Amino acid sequence: MSAPPLKKPVVTEREARQVAEAAREQDWRKPSFAKELFLGRFRLDLIHPHPLPADEAVRRGEQFLAKLHEFCETRIDGALIEREARIPDEVVRGLKELGALGMKIDPKYGGLGLTQVYYNKALALVGSASPAIGVLLSAHQSIGVPQPLKLFGTDEQKQRFLPRCARTDISAFLLTEPDVGSDPARLATSAVPDGEDYVLDGVKLWTTNGVVADLLVVMARVPRSEGHKGGITAFVVEADSPGITVENRNAFMGLRGIENGVTRFHQVRVPAANRVGPEGAGLKIALTTLNTGRLSLPASCVAAGKWSLKIAREWTAAREQWGKPVAHHEAVGAKISFIAATTFALEAVLDLSSQMADEDRNDIRIEGALAKLIASEMGWRMADELVQIRGGRGFETADSLAARGERAVPAEQVLRDLRINRIFEGSTEIMHLLIAREAVDAHLSVAGDLIDPDKSLQDKARAGANAGVFYAKWLPKLVAGPGQLPNSYTEFKHEVDLSPHLRYVERHARKLARSTFYAMSRWQGRMETKQGFLGRIVDIGAELFAMSAACVRAELLRSRGEHGREAYQLADVFCRQSRIRVEELFTRLWSNTDDLDRKVVKGVLAGTYEWLEQGIVDPSGEGPWIADTTPGPSAHENVHRPIA
Repeated sequence: MSAPPLKKPVVTEREARQVAEAAREQDWRKPSFAKELFLGRFRLDLIHPHPLPADEAVRRGEQFLAKLHEFCETRIDGALIEREARIPDEVVRGLKELGALGMKIDPKYGGLGLTQVYYNKALALVGSASPAIGVLLSAHQSIGVPQPLKLFGTDEQKQRFLPRCARTDISAFLLTEPDVGSDPARLATSAVPDGEDYVLDGVKLWTTNGVVADLLVVMARVPRSEGHKGGITAFVVEADSPGITVENRNAFMGLRGIENGVTRFHQVRVPAANRVGPEGAGLKIALTTLNTGRLSLPASCVAAGKWSLKIAREWTAAREQWGKPVAHHEAVGAKISFIAATTFALEAVLDLSSQMADEDRNDIRIEGALAKLIASEMGWRMADELVQIRGGRGFETADSLAARGERAVPAEQVLRDLRINRIFEGSTEIMHLLIAREAVDAHLSVAGDLIDPDKSLQDKARAGANAGVFYAKWLPKLVAGPGQLPNSYTEFKHEVDLSPHLRYVERHARKLARSTFYAMSRWQGRMETKQGFLGRIVDIGAELFAMSAACVRAELLRSRGEHGREAYQLADVFCRQSRIRVEELFTRLWSNTDDLDRKVVKGVLAGTYEWLEQGIVDPSGEGPWIADTTPGPSAHENVHRPIA
C-alpha cells in the first residue's frame, strides 16, 4: 500500500535558494567565453576564428532542410492553424514521416542526428511557417524525453524510449505547477516509493505538448525514507497510464495551435526503471537540459526577425507618403535598420552558441542563457517595430486584410506569438538572476564565506585570506588591456572597420567586472536583493556578447566570400546601436529609481494608492488567483488525444 502523498512544502527564502544552488553545476571544467567576459577578460580566442560544423554534418543538415522547406511550403497552412487553433493531425503525421521528431536523436536510435546548429535552422524554418509547430517540435526534443535521456538516461532507457521519440511518440516536459513556477523548492507533486514502483500524485500546469503527448518527463518530489535519498526526481511516464487526466487544453494570446494543458496525476504507478538519474537529481537534470534547450527560443526569434525584415522591405518600398516611399523617411528607416542589424546579430549569437554546444569544447551555460535573454527581448521589439511600420495594417489581422482585398500579412500574430518567449523556459527576470549567479561564481567561490551568516569566524578568516590572494592578482588586470591600444584587432579592419567595436568590448568587459566588484564590496550579503542592478549587469554582458558574435560572424562571412561587405556593414550598425544601449545601462547602474520603486511597491501593497484605482470596472471573472491542486481523482473529462 502506498504512503499518502506529500503535503505541499512550506519553504523559506533561504531554503529555496539552497535548493536552487544545490541544483547548479558547481564546477567549470571547460572554458566559457561569457564567464570570462563577466570577469573582465575578453577571450576572443575562444570564439575566433568562428568554429564551423564538419562537412558531413553540413551535408546531412542541408539535405534535411531541403526536404523540410518543401514540406513547409506544400503541407503547412499557418493561417489555418491560427484560425482553428490546432495543428492538423495529418501535418503532425507528415512531420513524423519526415523524421522531424528525431532531429536531435542519434541515428542508432532511429533519429536524424542533426547538430544543434542544423536543429535550430530547422526550428527557424518550420517556425516561420507556423510558430505552433516550431514549439511542438522544440518542446518534444529540446526539453522533452529525448534530451534528458541523451544526457542522463541509461542504455536500457535510451533503447526503450528514443526510437519511439524519433519516429512516432510526442513527448512533453512537466515541471511547473499552479503554485510553483521558478521556485522549484515548493514543488508539491509527489512520487512515493512502493515496492518496485513510485506512485505519483499532483497537478502540473502549462504542459506544452501535454494534450497530445505519448511520453512525459515528470518532475516529482520523493520523500526521504529508509533506502531513499528523496528529493526532486525525474521520471519518464507513459501518458496513457491509469490515473493521468489532461483536465484542460489551455488557450493563449498567441501560439494558438499549441497543445498545452493541465495534467493531473492520481495514484499513477511508474516503474523504478523509468526514473532518470538518481533520486534528488531531477532539478539538476532539468537545468542541465535547459542549457542547450534554451537555444530553441532564439531560433524562433531569428526566424521572426528575418520575416519582419522581408515584410518591412517590401511594404515600405510599396507604400508612399508625402511623395516618396516611407522607407526613405528617417523615422521609418531607423526601424528598418534596427530590424536588419539586430536580426544579423541574433543569428550570429545563435549560430555561435549552437556550434560551441556541438563541439563541446566550451561550457555554454551562460552563452545559452544570454542567447535566450537577448533574443527574446529583441525579437519582441523587432516584431513591435514591424507592427508600427505597418501602421493600422499592422494591428489588423491577416484574415481581415485578405477580406478587403489586401495581402494577408500576420504582423499582429507574430507579435502575439513572440511575447511568450520573454516568459518561456525562464522569464527575463529569472534569466537575469540565473546568469548573474553564474557571472559572480568566481567571486563567491573565493569570498562567499565572508558574507555567509552561517559560516564560522575560522571559515571567514580562511575565506578572507583566499580572497586577498585572488583579488591581488585579478584587480590589477582590470586597469588596462588591448582595448586601449589603437592597433588591436586589426584583422577586423577592412572596408568597414570593426576593430573599434572589439576594443570597446574589451574595455567595457573590464569596466563591467570593476562595477560588479564594487557592488559586491558595497552590498556584500545584500547583493542578491539588488535585482535591478544585477539585471543591468547581465544586460550589459548580453550586449557585449552579441557585439562579439556579430563581429566574428561578419569576419567569417568575409573570409568565405559570402556577403562579407554587407555583413560588415550590418555588424557595424548593430555594434553602434548596441553601444548606445550599453552606455545607458552603465549610467543606470548607479543612477536609477530602485530605492524609490521599493517604497512605492510597499505603498501599493499596503493600499496607500488604492484611490488611484477608482473610476473603472474590473472585467475579470470570479475565482481564486491560483487553482486548487489538492491531490485526488480528477473530476474532469480527459481531453488527452494522442496523434496516431
